[in-house]
Amino acid sequence: MLIKNSPGLYEKISLLAGGAKFDVSCASSGVSRKNNHSNMGNTSKFGICHSWTSDGRCISLLKILFTNFCINDCAYCINRKKNDIPRTILSPEELAKVTYEFYRRNYIEGLFLSSGIINNADKTMEMMIDALKILRIKYKFNGYIHLKIIPESSQSTILEAIKWADRVSINIELPTEKSLSYLAPDKKMTSIINTMNFISKTIEDLKDDKSGYNAKGGQSTQLIIGATPESDFEILKLSSLLYKKNRLKRVYYSGYIPVNNDSRLPALSKPPLLREHRLYQADWLMRFYGFNIDEIVSPDNPYLNEKFDPKLDWALRNLDFFPVDIAKAPYEMILRVPGIGPTSAKRIIKLRKYCSFTLNDLKKLGVVIKRAKYFITINGKSYSVDKVEKNRERLRNNLSESVQYGLAL
Repeated sequence: MLIKNSPGLYEKISLLAGGAKFDVSCASSGVSRKNNHSNMGNTSKFGICHSWTSDGRCISLLKILFTNFCINDCAYCINRKKNDIPRTILSPEELAKVTYEFYRRNYIEGLFLSSGIINNADKTMEMMIDALKILRIKYKFNGYIHLKIIPESSQSTILEAIKWADRVSINIELPTEKSLSYLAPDKKMTSIINTMNFISKTIEDLKDDKSGYNAKGGQSTQLIIGATPESDFEILKLSSLLYKKNRLKRVYYSGYIPVNNDSRLPALSKPPLLREHRLYQADWLMRFYGFNIDEIVSPDNPYLNEKFDPKLDWALRNLDFFPVDIAKAPYEMILRVPGIGPTSAKRIIKLRKYCSFTLNDLKKLGVVIKRAKYFITINGKSYSVDKVEKNRERLRNNLSESVQYGLAL
């Protein structure tokens, strides 16, 4: 194989892949593009880095840095300029060739490319774009490419990057200008937001372009959680704004992992993974369940409940909305029942026209009965000994015993 026959290249790939592992903003593209018989491969809408598709397949991207040299000194980054670590850089041809070989052998389904900054932002971006051009033109690569945009890149460079990628992203990293200037003094929040605005507008302008790329998968970003003192309310307020104003496809939350000794950073014994998990659940409620941010967190209630997922926590704080009659309630209200997601709610709406349900029927439709039973009736019949409008503490205790650390909302 190419890499095994090239010891120097193998060491480069190992080093640069390791340097990229802390960037979690690597997503399903939402893009589906079939092979046109003149290029190699196709692009699945399930272009996910080391994850699972909805049909159970585990697929991955080559997630790698172009270089781990960097002129910036971000306190939280392993590749910051003051760190004494081995440094390397790929040539555009090397990166394109490795990606092609990995894809040809069915090791990967696409590329996630980020980078440190060498010389300046535009110079680095131009080399990354050259690699993409070689991959697309020389190797006829038709697969998925996610390209990280470097802050301070010029609009002309960003426009060229958008031309060749399926998705682009630029990381905000921290929720406020104050925190960003404290831990990443070389970065400017206003510059990053302005770049996001430009990317959003450009992608919108190119939405009808038939060239095949032009970042039709949109853009995403990443926020580091726990390195600075912002509350969940501040974090989700920013995310909500980005979804509405910049039409981001995803905001990724990355629990802070200590990799540097720096007095500016908190001394954590372990990453805040449960908090990260709850933020993802709250983010899901805003995007797919019709919740507003102030229903989940607020200035008076700024942190998510770590004991209960945010949907269940909302239900327990708003018991006057329940019980919901599954046979009669609108979709929007059924969706607010803990244990019922969009898919099962749609199934209920569709099938209740033709039949009545039992708890076992709802379970077959994907409802998490151990949660839902406390909040529903079926044609007026209750299936829980605890009435939701009474025995609040008993209900909390029952749910506390049954709820596991899981994704179900």
